Amino acid sequence: MLTVGVIGCGYWGPNLIRNFINLKDARVKTASDLSEDRLNHMKMLYPSLETTTDYKTIIADPEIEAVVIATPVSTHAGIASEALEAGKHVFCEKPLTRTVEEGVKLVELAEKADRTLMVGHTFVYTAAVNKIRDLIKAGDLGDIYYMSTSRVNLGLFQEDINVVWDLAPHDVSIMNYILESRPVAVSAVGHSYIQPDIQDVAFLTLRYPGSILANLQVSWLNPNKIRATTVVGSKKMLVYDDIASLEKIRIYDKGVDVIPHYDTFGEFQLAYRYGDISIPKLEDAEPLKIECQHFIDCINGTASRSSGKHGLEVLLVLDAADRSMAAAGTEIKIEYPKALK
Repeated sequence: MLTVGVIGCGYWGPNLIRNFINLKDARVKTASDLSEDRLNHMKMLYPSLETTTDYKTIIADPEIEAVVIATPVSTHAGIASEALEAGKHVFCEKPLTRTVEEGVKLVELAEKADRTLMVGHTFVYTAAVNKIRDLIKAGDLGDIYYMSTSRVNLGLFQEDINVVWDLAPHDVSIMNYILESRPVAVSAVGHSYIQPDIQDVAFLTLRYPGSILANLQVSWLNPNKIRATTVVGSKKMLVYDDIASLEKIRIYDKGVDVIPHYDTFGEFQLAYRYGDISIPKLEDAEPLKIECQHFIDCINGTASRSSGKHGLEVLLVLDAADRSMAAAGTEIKIEYPKALK
């Protein structure tokens, strides 16, 4: 039975509390938030839950073995560092920290303390994303050519991070996970339409090894909520719609083949392939519940799908995107630090 303390009861914290409480291997002892109203609400839902407005109470509690952090990203590095130094395991919501330097320090600190550091990249725990990963590993899609994603909606506008840091971590973590790789370079353009100096629309291009391209569109300024990913391979193509209640994944047996032998340009032909559309069945389970259980399993020795190192890899992409936007879209090569080697 893992004793857990949760810091942050705003937007996402209550979901984490609910899931950890419902796990047979965990006990949520204390929740912390600056708002008494939020704490009173949590106390009403879970009468046995202890509450405090001072998160240091959780870190100082010898009974609490793991700390869950669901606070603004600017506070992640400080709180997580205190927790690791106090010998606690840490589950931190994405993005891991506000800067690459802070992320490197956390990863190194977790290794030195021999504590589990995990990042809340929830999408790598969804049935759809794991199905896509399995299809790619099995070679069902063939060689991957490129991927494109659209993660747009109207709001929620953030005050401390831009749209890249808010929305792109989802897609970067998904792509790194399904490809079992990490990008070598990033180019990005974006613009601040509503709040000065905080981009609310951005377009990113990631280059992965093997000539794989990935294009990401993220926006807080769109009339429709879209969560769509397309994966194009040499054998088949796939569309993943996370908003769809059913049929989240459609696999298209479509493609184009070049006739291998021809003597003149006049004989050059492309053969277009139009086959069936298949819709794989997916297991219906709450990804956050799987993620919370996985955190416990990682503390007990299971390899993490979203470790601190994975979170740091995502930070490097976000940082490169920021630098590229500042340089009018110039491609930025990513240099991975020793902590990831």
